[in-house]
Amino acid sequence: MENLISHQFIQYAFLAGTLISIISAIVGYFVVLRAKAFAAESLSCVGFTGATGAAIIGLSSLAGTFLFTVLVALGLGAFGKKIRGRDIEIGMVLSFALGLGVLFLKLYTSNAAEAVGILFGSILSVTTQDLYLSFATGFFALAVLAIIFRPLLFSSIDPEVAEARGVPVRMLGIIFMLLLGITIAEAILVVGVLLVFALLIAPAATASHISNKPFKTILISIFLGLFFTWGGMILGLLFHVPVSFFIASLASSVYLLAVPLIDNITPHFYAQNSHGDHEVA
Repeated sequence: MENLISHQFIQYAFLAGTLISIISAIVGYFVVLRAKAFAAESLSCVGFTGATGAAIIGLSSLAGTFLFTVLVALGLGAFGKKIRGRDIEIGMVLSFALGLGVLFLKLYTSNAAEAVGILFGSILSVTTQDLYLSFATGFFALAVLAIIFRPLLFSSIDPEVAEARGVPVRMLGIIFMLLLGITIAEAILVVGVLLVFALLIAPAATASHISNKPFKTILISIFLGLFFTWGGMILGLLFHVPVSFFIASLASSVYLLAVPLIDNITPHFYAQNSHGDHEVA
């Protein structure tokens, strides 16, 4: 294992995976809070089209993913409330985008390995250019999140009250969709288009069952995201199996096992505390 870590591509993988896991965990918290899971899944399909389209014209698939995902995310954010309840129409458009991506994939046959990486992730083949792009966009996303965190949290919990108090809810929605597009484009690099939920939704969804306090939930989500990513990479290296498989397996297993257990324990915990409070009274 020590010999493997000494390789540059392994170091790049851990660096990129760590940053992307942290960003995905934080943005994923707001995705769960704002019920934007469908939007996240839609953007990942759009990212697939951007990646395959860019590959055809000789550009980096990661650059194509970023460009296409961010543009569509900005469009969704700009429409705001107008797209609420229009899931069928959005689904049709995104199905077309996914079909277009399949066509591009068929046309792009010169590098099958990169095409598979788009679908299932290619964290172990991160280049220096990919790493720089991930760090630049990642730190930009973290900086923006730090600036808008409190108003974004307020507008996510109670948008009507936030808007009444002068919070720019629509603008925050557009900015959040931009951050979501950036995050999904980066997550695709780790787990691919088909397994984005493993990094974006699973850590935050699991953490939200453990705590209802925002900062604590985000910290737990970050811990789980890092655990899934690091654990998946280590297991992938040891067993020579695709890393994205282990990341997705760890994420889904922890969620499916932990959430029912937590949901069963929590009512008993509150009942005991309530009973104790009555006895003290």
